[in-house]
Amino acid sequence: SKESAGCTFPAVQRRHIALQQPLRCRSGGDSGRAVAWRLKRNCSVSPRQLGWQCAGLCAVSLTIGMGFWLVGAPLVLAFAGLQLLALGVALRVYARHAVDGETISLADGRLTVTRESAGAREQMEFGCAQVRIAPPAAAHDLIEVCASGRRLQVGRHVRPEWRPQLAGEMRRALQAATGGGALR
Repeated sequence: SKESAGCTFPAVQRRHIALQQPLRCRSGGDSGRAVAWRLKRNCSVSPRQLGWQCAGLCAVSLTIGMGFWLVGAPLVLAFAGLQLLALGVALRVYARHAVDGETISLADGRLTVTRESAGAREQMEFGCAQVRIAPPAAAHDLIEVCASGRRLQVGRHVRPEWRPQLAGEMRRALQAATGGGALR
């Protein structure tokens, strides 16, 4: 299949049900073996589409406000301006978080978690030999990645009922990357 092209972890099944976005596999590194999961928000409208919709709404509101201003009701235009200001603030907050997400990659004996939130990027790396993946303990808990006394929670953009499956996929990929052994 197209999604598994280039992935060389035969023991890892690629199931798309665990993620809102399909599992993305890439090959790379010196050994030519890598697996990556891209977990991101499920946005139904692209930033460009949202911009056009906002521009259309602004044009309609300002046209109506100008019409009322011309017939002697200037407060309608003032309230239309306040409405558009509030809309602009809301869209700015939305746009800040539209590209939030997590990328979890496993390559060359390293598990790398990159988180992006509101434009800030955070990256943590773990050696595969020490990593333990803890599936969610309760229904709405996140997946915990633990190694060398460090803990990191991942999976906030994955539906809660799919997090255990994602944790299982990550554990199997770690097991394949470290050459077998017991699941952590």
